[in-house]
Amino acid sequence: MGEKEQAYYREHANSFKESHKKYMENYVEIKVRMTKEKRAAVQEHAKYITNESVSAFINRAIDETIEHDKNNI
Repeated sequence: MGEKEQAYYREHANSFKESHKKYMENYVEIKVRMTKEKRAAVQEHAKYITNESVSAFINRAIDETIEHDKNNI
């Protein structure tokens, strides 16, 4: 980050923090344990195969699995 960007961030840091805090009020975090190799595979798949963030990929995988399970009960 260049000096100009750093100055801008310092000037707006409180605003960024408040915006992030408000955004995060709608979400919870869940910790998932996996090996480093599996994490790397998930990151690679999300980035190069589906062009998603890891969070978006995991949420989509969960949604699709729930829908699949509902249809097969």
